[in-house]
Amino acid sequence: MGSLQLFLSHSALAAPPPSSRLAGAVLRRRCAVLRRRSAGAAACLAAEPKKAARSTDLLSRLSEESKRVVQTEAEVFVRTYARTPVVLQSGLGCKLFDVEGREYLDFAGGIAVNSIGHSDPDWIKALVDQAGILTHVSNIYYTLPQVDLGKRLVDSSFADRVFFTNSGTEANEAAIKFARKFQRSSRQGKEDAQTEFIAFSNCFHGRTMGALSLTSKEQYRKPFEPLMPGVSFVDYGDIEASRNALKSGRVAAVFVEPVQGEGGIYSASQDFLQALRSACDEAGALLVFDEVQCGLGRTGFLWAHEAFGVYPDMMTLAKPLAGGLPIGAVLAVEKVAAAVGFGDHGSTFAGGPLVCRAALAVLDKVQSPDFLDNVSKKGLLLKELLSSKLGKNPHVKEVRGFGLIAGIELDVPAGPLVEECLSSGLLVLTAGKGNVVRLVPPLIISEEEIEQAVEILAKCLPVLDLEGSK
Repeated sequence: MGSLQLFLSHSALAAPPPSSRLAGAVLRRRCAVLRRRSAGAAACLAAEPKKAARSTDLLSRLSEESKRVVQTEAEVFVRTYARTPVVLQSGLGCKLFDVEGREYLDFAGGIAVNSIGHSDPDWIKALVDQAGILTHVSNIYYTLPQVDLGKRLVDSSFADRVFFTNSGTEANEAAIKFARKFQRSSRQGKEDAQTEFIAFSNCFHGRTMGALSLTSKEQYRKPFEPLMPGVSFVDYGDIEASRNALKSGRVAAVFVEPVQGEGGIYSASQDFLQALRSACDEAGALLVFDEVQCGLGRTGFLWAHEAFGVYPDMMTLAKPLAGGLPIGAVLAVEKVAAAVGFGDHGSTFAGGPLVCRAALAVLDKVQSPDFLDNVSKKGLLLKELLSSKLGKNPHVKEVRGFGLIAGIELDVPAGPLVEECLSSGLLVLTAGKGNVVRLVPPLIISEEEIEQAVEILAKCLPVLDLEGSK
């Protein structure tokens, strides 16, 4: 079996409005140009194996150029991604285009990264301008974009201080270290410092060793054990179990996602988060909100926790912050930041002037009250349409979501539906145990595009019956 066929036989599909300044007519012309130049969907977190016939069908759609790309990837890359054989070439607004010229409506958003869509002109201008001035000097020196971004984040949040990283998992790694350092500083180096952590069922905090230790999914954890010791998992939403776990007096911090993304689109309740806040205060533990996926406008609030009126000691950010460039951040209150000294942590690339300038361009759009109001309205429309168009299907167990992060829980694996949507020009993701279709479109998605996406989902649902009959 050739390397391309071997790759396809082991692949799995888990897939996962234009800028306001581009009027409809202009956008249509630009889309047409992009289609002509390109002479579905990007794969994300793999769930279930593909069937050979489905893989063969996808392969048959590829041009020789795309086959060359897939073949080369199979030969030279470490096999950590079960990619879908679709080679994406360009994007505009909420549309993506592959090498063959096919158009896809993007409801994956780079796994909730492309919040202001693709090729936003203001974002591009910010990048080009900054690239012509200064790209990197390291954190030995000050730079204007980094300091400006740090101040914007602090001024718009609960936090007093910020630390920049390159990704969400790095942000959680930093928060782990900061929590440990805070506890040791509070105990003045005594041996009984609180060093343990609590996380929750269905959670996902990253793939590096510390963040992985806080991630509940066994398939991510088991190949790399032993992991960081001292982590306990509690059922998400279980107030009494959380309180009991904190009574040990050994917990440095509790990590929780106000809205779980990878775990299956589960939202916390206000009572749960408030109980965590109170229990952490009583136990001397820190409360850390992981808003890597749900923060920065995704819920219709700038920060997801604002909807609940509960505030953490630290918050981790990443995915949408720089509109597609790698950045992460830890926001912390003063008492935590004061425990961290020179040399305790660092990063060569984090918070460089180029990526910070891009993040400022994203914040310029997302922070607008009108923008956030529109996210809330479009989120309600999406959930209403999903419930009305899909809710009566026997395979649909629940439609849930908060703003523009939505999940469709099925009673069967979601892979066949995700792939059928790909064939129909819609990119979506899986989540949970592979039985949840996750929708995280750019926040600039239009109502017409939401309607189009739901129509495609409804049209593709019968594939689940066909799969079940095989």
